[in-house]
Amino acid sequence: MATSYNAFLVNCSIQERPSHVSDNSRPNNLPPFHALKPIKKVLAIVPWQIDVPKAMTNTAAKLLDAFVDSFFEFIDQPLLPSQSNFAPAEELGEAILVSSIQGQIPYNFPEGVYVRNGPNPLFGGLKSTNSMFGRSRHIWVEGEGMIHALYFEKSSNGNWTVLYNKKHVETETYKLEKQRSKPSFLPAIEGDSLAILSAYLLNWLRFGKVNKYISNTNVFEHSGKFYSVAENHIPQEIDIFTLKTSKNWDVNGAWNRPFTSHPKKAPGTEELVTLGVAATKPFAVVGIISADGKKLVHKVDLKLNRCSLCHEIGVTKRYNVILDFPLTIDLNRLLKGGSLIKFSKEEYARIGVMPRYGDANSIKWFEVEPNCTFHIINSFEDGHEVVVRGCRSLDSLIPRPDPSLEEFEWLSRCYEWRLNMHTGEVKERDLCGTNVVYMDFPMINGNLIGIKNKYAYTQVVDPIASSTQGVPKYGGLAKLYFEESCAEFSMQPVRVKCHTFEKNTFCSGAAFVPKDGGVEEDDGWIITFVHNEDTSTSEVHIIDTKKFSDETVAKITMPRRVPYGFHGAFMPISFQSQ
Repeated sequence: MATSYNAFLVNCSIQERPSHVSDNSRPNNLPPFHALKPIKKVLAIVPWQIDVPKAMTNTAAKLLDAFVDSFFEFIDQPLLPSQSNFAPAEELGEAILVSSIQGQIPYNFPEGVYVRNGPNPLFGGLKSTNSMFGRSRHIWVEGEGMIHALYFEKSSNGNWTVLYNKKHVETETYKLEKQRSKPSFLPAIEGDSLAILSAYLLNWLRFGKVNKYISNTNVFEHSGKFYSVAENHIPQEIDIFTLKTSKNWDVNGAWNRPFTSHPKKAPGTEELVTLGVAATKPFAVVGIISADGKKLVHKVDLKLNRCSLCHEIGVTKRYNVILDFPLTIDLNRLLKGGSLIKFSKEEYARIGVMPRYGDANSIKWFEVEPNCTFHIINSFEDGHEVVVRGCRSLDSLIPRPDPSLEEFEWLSRCYEWRLNMHTGEVKERDLCGTNVVYMDFPMINGNLIGIKNKYAYTQVVDPIASSTQGVPKYGGLAKLYFEESCAEFSMQPVRVKCHTFEKNTFCSGAAFVPKDGGVEEDDGWIITFVHNEDTSTSEVHIIDTKKFSDETVAKITMPRRVPYGFHGAFMPISFQSQ
């Protein structure tokens, strides 16, 4: 299933190589840097958000709108039959009762809400534009965020009431286009170079923003409040019962930059650790928010020399973990026509470990083999080592898989880096060994974030391909068992148990739900949205993690089609005050 990284779409800039990396490693096909200065000047004035100049009059604004309406044609990007469940769905006016349940919701399943975010484009789908400048287009991860929520309420006699609701996240740019009742922002990520540059400039002049605030990637909770987020903007606070958007969350004015889709609660303190990546310096800033969500208690510029498009930040008991991998802007591709974003195996890759309240000088950097890792499974301290586990691939899904790659080279596998804080030594390895399992969207028991854990769960795709299209036929889930002897590189590091769906059936937004009164780490369930492409039926499955390969405990048939999406979470809530 597709992975969402829309946050990276605008958070990119001209690269400046760190002093320890030689210019001799620059790819031979890149032009001399001085030849790119005109483009640099253009991009430098187009950060991800700029206030429209006050001198812009209503008349000038109308003229710009008329220019766009006359010379830019919006066209729906077609979907193949195999992509039908990526099409958007309509909002619900209010929550509706779900009555079709096969099996039983466990008695000790907690009350709460299962939420999943994902792209749900306005006005029929993703757009391309044709103009005198050429064509530009949205890429597959774009689309306004829509939250799908399934509410589980238990009566005093143990019976369950299940309600379903879905609603767009109403960002500033969502409301702007909704008010206009038509597509207005020009796609500014992929296409002909002049078309991309004109889209950047016209979006900035008309709206004061280069791209839309999509908020389609994740939903998280902090101090009893709930937020929708994509890392091209700050989060939006959401009323978890009505799904109405309340306001932007800027931590009482202290945070004014992008916000990672995967903030982490620090073990022991419940402080929220976040990362903000931007197109201009400072490229990356770490922030620590108080446990009550009211104060920004620490903020530090990491002083990176390029805009690495980080989707995750890791934590341990004492440290923050920073991924600085080579997914960046590529001006050579822009000049030739194509996406601004490129992953390059020729660039350096490193992982940084910094004390929780450290500064840029306190970061210990570890050089690793070039790769593209969007999601961290977990990070923790093990003796003198900081261990980082993630879903690692050899190429990037952004902007889209390269058709020239070897089959499934862009798919992720479970991987581990061991970083020795005393010696600086790095050990890295593929944890799947001989198990041919491609996986992403990892999850663990949330009580073990930043602490050594035994189990993890991921969404998987079976790489069995059709003879003509190379399209995966089977989806499912994997449970990973990390062996106690995992530190010994001669040992098989992980065992994998799979839960496989029917043919042409895939899941999205899977989340781990701890069992009420559970004692062991894997006491609980996986809950996930599932869609059968043959029958066009959407369901929610509840899977016992102790009996992972067994039949699904409960299958809840959804009253409406649920499009594929990105990250999900289960939030315990009380219905008593509602």
